[in-house]
Amino acid sequence: MTSTTQQSRYRVEGMDCASCAAKIDTAVRRLQGVEDVSVSVTAGTMTVRHQGDPDLLPTIAKRVTGLGYKLFPLPQGNVATPKVEKDDHTCGCGHDHHEHQSHNNDHTGHDHDHGGHADGGSGRQHDHEGHGHGSNEREEAAAGLHGHDHGPTNGPWWKSAKGRLTIASGVALAAAWGIGKLIPALDVWIFTAAMLVGLLPIARRAFMAARMGTPFSIEMLMTIAAVGAVVIGASEEAAAVVFLFLIGELLEGVAAGKARASIQSLTNLVPKTALVEENGKTREVQAEDLAVGAIILVRPGDRIPADGVILSGESAIDEAPVTGESTPVRKGADATVFAGTVNGDAVLRVRVTAAASDNTIARVVKLVEEAQESKAPTERFIDRFSRYYTPGVVLVGALVAIVPPLLFGGAWGEWVYKGLAILLIGCPCALVISTPAAIAASLSSGARRGLLLKGGAVLENIGKVTAVAFDKTGTLTEGKPKVTDIVGLGMNDADVLRLAAALETGSSHPLARAILDRATATGTDIPQVIDAKAIGGKGVSGTVDGIDVFLGSPQAAADRVSLAPEQSAQIAALNDEGKTVSILVANGAAAGLLAMRDEPRADTAAGLKALSDAGIKTIMLTGDNQRTAQAIGKTLGIEVRAQLLPEDKQRIVSDLKQQGFRVAKVGDGINDAPALAAADVGIAMGGGTDVALETADAAVLHGRVGDVIEMIDLSKRTMTNIGQNITIALGLKGVFLVTTIIGITGLWPAILADTGATVLVTMNALRLLAVRPRRVAA
Repeated sequence: MTSTTQQSRYRVEGMDCASCAAKIDTAVRRLQGVEDVSVSVTAGTMTVRHQGDPDLLPTIAKRVTGLGYKLFPLPQGNVATPKVEKDDHTCGCGHDHHEHQSHNNDHTGHDHDHGGHADGGSGRQHDHEGHGHGSNEREEAAAGLHGHDHGPTNGPWWKSAKGRLTIASGVALAAAWGIGKLIPALDVWIFTAAMLVGLLPIARRAFMAARMGTPFSIEMLMTIAAVGAVVIGASEEAAAVVFLFLIGELLEGVAAGKARASIQSLTNLVPKTALVEENGKTREVQAEDLAVGAIILVRPGDRIPADGVILSGESAIDEAPVTGESTPVRKGADATVFAGTVNGDAVLRVRVTAAASDNTIARVVKLVEEAQESKAPTERFIDRFSRYYTPGVVLVGALVAIVPPLLFGGAWGEWVYKGLAILLIGCPCALVISTPAAIAASLSSGARRGLLLKGGAVLENIGKVTAVAFDKTGTLTEGKPKVTDIVGLGMNDADVLRLAAALETGSSHPLARAILDRATATGTDIPQVIDAKAIGGKGVSGTVDGIDVFLGSPQAAADRVSLAPEQSAQIAALNDEGKTVSILVANGAAAGLLAMRDEPRADTAAGLKALSDAGIKTIMLTGDNQRTAQAIGKTLGIEVRAQLLPEDKQRIVSDLKQQGFRVAKVGDGINDAPALAAADVGIAMGGGTDVALETADAAVLHGRVGDVIEMIDLSKRTMTNIGQNITIALGLKGVFLVTTIIGITGLWPAILADTGATVLVTMNALRLLAVRPRRVAA
């Protein structure tokens, strides 16, 4: 839905837990003119959708800094268009992507213009079938809020304000204990003073949070519990509880920083400097200053400083930092390279295609951060639950403190003590962080391995998928034809390839490139062609080594030479395998056949088998002709629906959903837009291109079919982790609630139950950063 409102995005420093995010959300959302707020503690960002009042932004900044955080506006270039949550299974895949034109999957052929090989028309009668390139609800988690001195999130923990406060509280507690041993009569006063060292900053933030709309905060609970403990004579326990609380908060902040750094560390892969070539000379410049179109030199062993296209040189590129692909990829002229990848064994000249702020790694980091701001259904439920949970805890604590003494003659000191302990036990910190911590860790883990999932809702949904519909060209297949067969008729196979390559020299046509690539791979010496010319809709002709040569489709060749029945049978057999056949005619006689086909990716068969073994239905949806599609489908063992228009693909996806399947659609993100939008989850295949990163709900950056099952596995592991976290959070609280009421445990175990559960939940979620998705063998 189009909106006239503006959107501003900020980096928030010092925000280390979900409750911090809730406090900021509530405070900013209450401002007049603010329409929506999205805060990500794991990314350390806040996005605000607001009216264009010039006085509003300073007010937002003042309110957030007043809560004890530091706020830094992010450049407008880092602000993405708001993405609607896909609760109704419609994604933002059907956008008009401006310069990205749709590829036609219904490939009828190409005119073969030797000067440029223009596609179109009735088709080059070279029978190129199959070889074109298709290739809010208001979220107000007013849960418990942590009392922080919100200092720097970078550097050693002891240099942060939070670290210094914890150390000061510990020193005061130790001093109080020592002095108390010397002067026992002053115990109460000494421990009260020690308690105030840590409690005063917490209390100050408690009242600030209450003024800004969050009265039931952990800061307030801590303040009440600590002051109450002093009143009933438990000042030593009160001081210890405040110190233990600060330790728990400090550990939580360290863990949150580790999760945040896991994705931000990707930016460190890009080198700081680059060698720019200008007027035949090179000079070193800052990588962030590289302009689009600049020519850079990359030496062997260096990291590539920018996204670009190779102009000259050939080298093995280690793309593991960006795509997770462990095997280096051999790349030469016209190949795309990504910032942060490592050049192997030769000097490369590269033309820069993206500025530093828009290279592949920068976009992945930005998209993951934005995804972390998008809440999963489970997370939204926990947020809503926690809004009622915390006031409920306060009520239970008050009842425990008051009812037994009033109605049953209990001792006031004993039951007030138990009520205060329940306030501490009831802190919802561990509960509210249980889901976002696991989701953030999984999003980061996936992104570091080339699996980009756009938000918690996508991560949660993809694990429920029971059917996957694949596009063919560029998804199950490489997206470009390869020479599969060379059959010599009047000459040997090597000469057939040599003459055909001579005719195709200089052409960028997909079939021409297939022939030239085969010649390069076999080390064929390509002779010079004379009088080369394209014959519209038929083929290309010329003179090579004094031989009049023509290369074209069987239909065009039949106008020049008669084919023997066995030769026609060979052509028919190759066609039945879904291959395009070109005939080489030399001096008026059939000299040989070249068969080409868009071959499956190396891991396609293994990836499809992994999905089938997991009980997931697979189906190919393609605009290609029936013969080619069936041939590929038979090779891969997948159900095939061919000769489909975009609306046909959408209808089939909708039919699968009506049959009870949860459907993922995998395609190139453009011409499959209707089907991607209709699916429960849309997945784009690509190598870090705009299409792969900007369309669909998820993207497989290194284009491997096996990555689909890895995404599903990652989702299932995440949901299991979330279940464990919720069990830890509520289980510990339940146990200590009972033991506190029956008098077994008190304030110390209560605060340990809270901070301990929070740290356990956070550390359990961080395990997802270390788990590598299973690799499907090619």
